[in-house]
Amino acid sequence: MRKIYIFDTTLRDGEQSPGVNLNTKEKLEIAYQLEKLGVDRIEAGFPAASPGDLAAVNAVARAVKNATVIGLSRSREQDIDAVVEALKGAQDPCLHLFLATSPIHRKHKLRMEKEQVLETAERAIRYAKQFFSKIEFSAEDAGRTELDFLCQVTDMAIKAGASVINIPDTVGYMNPSEYGHIFKTLKEQVPGIEKIQLSAHCHDDLGMATANALAAILNGADQIEGTINGIGERAGNTAIEEVAMALATRSDFFGATTGLNLKEIAKTSRLVSRLTGMVVPGNKAIVGANAFAHESGIHQDGMLKEKTTYEIISPETIGLIDSKLVLGKHSGRAAFREKLIDLGYELSDEAVNGAFAKFKDLADKKKNVSDEDIRAMLEEKLVDAPEVYTLEQIQVSYGNQSTPNATLSIRMADGSVQETRAEGNGSVDAIYNAIDALTSETVELEDYSIKSVTHGKDALGEVHVVLKQGDVSAQGRGVSTDILEASARAYVDALNRLVEKRKTPGRRDKMSLI
Repeated sequence: MRKIYIFDTTLRDGEQSPGVNLNTKEKLEIAYQLEKLGVDRIEAGFPAASPGDLAAVNAVARAVKNATVIGLSRSREQDIDAVVEALKGAQDPCLHLFLATSPIHRKHKLRMEKEQVLETAERAIRYAKQFFSKIEFSAEDAGRTELDFLCQVTDMAIKAGASVINIPDTVGYMNPSEYGHIFKTLKEQVPGIEKIQLSAHCHDDLGMATANALAAILNGADQIEGTINGIGERAGNTAIEEVAMALATRSDFFGATTGLNLKEIAKTSRLVSRLTGMVVPGNKAIVGANAFAHESGIHQDGMLKEKTTYEIISPETIGLIDSKLVLGKHSGRAAFREKLIDLGYELSDEAVNGAFAKFKDLADKKKNVSDEDIRAMLEEKLVDAPEVYTLEQIQVSYGNQSTPNATLSIRMADGSVQETRAEGNGSVDAIYNAIDALTSETVELEDYSIKSVTHGKDALGEVHVVLKQGDVSAQGRGVSTDILEASARAYVDALNRLVEKRKTPGRRDKMSLI
């Protein structure tokens, strides 16, 4: 079957999601997992945005060995130079150039005529050819560009030396019939189109990103661009896992496949959700918590008789494997290590010992510890910010006829432990007021969310917070069987990340790009 290349832009377009800011360590962890997933191309960021972005892209470029690493650039020499610097050390670098082509962008954003757009893009591609053998050119807002002009732009880009031409539906305006027709027309009318790859980059403003990407594939697209869990600017991007599973499940219809290791989908989805703080909705296709749940009696009856009556994808396909090894407080280190291997974690002896101690503490609070409990416990601190502040102890007093108050102690960077008591409108507010008083940090709580990791009264609670300090924001995560403790841990985690960001030179300004 025809291979469809996967261009993952979780680290660039995905990071443009409101409230998402990934540090270099987090970008690296996602990049390593994307390699395991088997994506062909990883867009690591926009180097010209800031020195910090350039450094993060360079770290990914040097770390990734089994995928092409891509840097985004406007059609400007200084942007291209920034990508050249950022991709030093990459085994397989690629430049991603873009320039808007639609009438509304030409008039209001670029203030250019068609001829100027063609000249600017051609000049940028030819300049970039000095440094890169692989260049992707994107006609920003291609979906709203006149089709005859889009053919001209594509023809120019091929002649100038681009190896991939991307046709983005930048604002999620298209429907599958319209979008597919663009690819069909380009394939039929542009000379030399067979020499390059055509790529589809869709946004989900009208809920049609996946459908549009599949329509592009049916009409000749060689590559689809998207993100894990469909995160991204505004309503998000094409969800890579949805396209991959559509092609795998309906290979009879699409006649195409990806090179992805489908068993890594669930793990990749969890990782991206954890590090971005963007919770996957329960009804999300493929990776949502309810994607393989059946409550209707009729459905349950059918499933008991034959799974394929109501299940077109088996959960094992995407790596959701229910282990028969149930752990509790009497489980030993050997069983725990076996469970970690079963879940796909490769930890050093020292890390296993630390994790086992945390597991024992959790097992004292829960009768049975599930796979999801273990994942949440492990993943809470897999990527650490330097611990300037460490939560030592917390005590909360609350009554519906009294003012909530919290007493906390925090270990500071110098090793000293400080304690204070504070009141608040509620228990969480009291906790956060106490932390603010101890750390002397002035922050704004931009977002707070809580979810249960598993089911039951003793389920782990997972809290995500986003804190803002001036123009810098950071997210934190905390996990505990006590949601107040989880709330405190998340807040302290976010504070540590804010401190780390203050030390990082430059900060990327989020821009609405392709």
